[in-house]
Amino acid sequence: MKPADLLPRPFRDTAAAALGALALSLACASGGAQAAATIVIVNQNAAGVGFNDPTPATPVGGNPGTTLGQQRFYAFQRAADIWGATLTSNVTIRIGASFVPLSCTASSAVLGSAGANEIWSDFPNAPRANTWYPSALASKLADEDVASPGEPHIIARFNSRLGLFSDCLPGAGFYLGLDRNFGSGIDLVTVLLHEFAHGLGFQTFTDDETGEEILGIPSIWDYYLVDNRNNRSWVESTPAQRAASAVTWRGLSWNGPNVTAAVPQVLTASPNLAIGGSAAGGAAGNYSVGNATFGPALSATPVGGQLMPVVDQTDGTGLACQPLDTLNSLAVRGNVALVDRGSCDFVAKARNVQAAGAIGMVVADNQPGDVASLGGSDPGITIPAVRVTQADGIKLKAALQRRSRTQSGVTAGLGLDTSRLAGADEAGRILMYTPTIYSPGSSVSHYTTEASPNQLMEPSINTDLTHEVTPPRDLTFPLLRDIGW
Repeated sequence: MKPADLLPRPFRDTAAAALGALALSLACASGGAQAAATIVIVNQNAAGVGFNDPTPATPVGGNPGTTLGQQRFYAFQRAADIWGATLTSNVTIRIGASFVPLSCTASSAVLGSAGANEIWSDFPNAPRANTWYPSALASKLADEDVASPGEPHIIARFNSRLGLFSDCLPGAGFYLGLDRNFGSGIDLVTVLLHEFAHGLGFQTFTDDETGEEILGIPSIWDYYLVDNRNNRSWVESTPAQRAASAVTWRGLSWNGPNVTAAVPQVLTASPNLAIGGSAAGGAAGNYSVGNATFGPALSATPVGGQLMPVVDQTDGTGLACQPLDTLNSLAVRGNVALVDRGSCDFVAKARNVQAAGAIGMVVADNQPGDVASLGGSDPGITIPAVRVTQADGIKLKAALQRRSRTQSGVTAGLGLDTSRLAGADEAGRILMYTPTIYSPGSSVSHYTTEASPNQLMEPSINTDLTHEVTPPRDLTFPLLRDIGW
């Protein structure tokens, strides 16, 4: 058996505005979760910082810690408990954990990262020869600890500055409670469940930018990752083919039997925007869209009306971050409002167009990329909302150039396409995240952002996630089962 002499970089999940944090944690060295697998959190922080920060804190949301350090530790322990109750292994899984300064600005931040500390091939009882496995999984399969002496199986680092400084998402923070009542904060337990899954093996060790394997050896992940254009797995592909598929929108699917069997239980019908009308021209047709986590659920009976743009900026865009003026209110009343992403959250936009009388909202992305959801929560939102890509938004706006103040001749229907599952390919396999612009740390080793309901292992943390990692809510554990858990 042999450890890799080149270890994979941790995968990082970057989130923007709505994120924040606390920082500070426990002076306890480690803690364990007893269940089908034992998971131990190994504190790698120095005295007085990270898990060892003594700053007083009031217990919150079932978290009994009385310092910020303790509360962070308890949040880690809850995530470990959930995974420990789900997995089976006779070998204790060690997670080397710390809070350290990570990249951030006033409007975006790296929340944290986690990954396998070592990868191994040809260990005792390895199901596949000459194949990389993450250390925790290799130890389970070998039924002995294969990790190097004193080394954790997983390394996890989280942002110690998040929300505490003006240059690191000020004003918000990690929610350290255990009950998901995170409000405007970021639920740390959810983030931990996501990152621990990477360390357990929800990642490829093949370079997803160049397609090159480490030492010419494939990852166990690569046997189930399939280019759905030619139905060839990554282990059957050349480096150039792998690299090309990683930047092909909807180009890669997961072909593992456990995930594919669970897909119909978990994914719902695909959200759809149907564009038509006498003035639609080349914009007519069905559009893949992202769901909203607020407002009424889409149904097979579309909510429809004329599509009318909000224009409240000098460059012709419409942010809808303030109550609509008279002309924009007249335009959207009884119609579907088209607005642009940016400057405020999606809920604020929906609230403003709803107040002006709109019956639905379409958000056009403001940067290149693929279909993504609309996050946020407000029980007062009663209109449906969807999100289209920047390219599709440009196409829709072009069709709206000739319009009156109250009519466009372009109709929009917000509903479901019951012939497709949201986030699945034509063969019923879940799609992976492969944006056409390569995203380091996110491409390939996440599920597609088109999945509905949102999945834990999408590249960003959505507000509608639960602490579940199994069907019928989530597809994370079925993938781990496919690779050997």
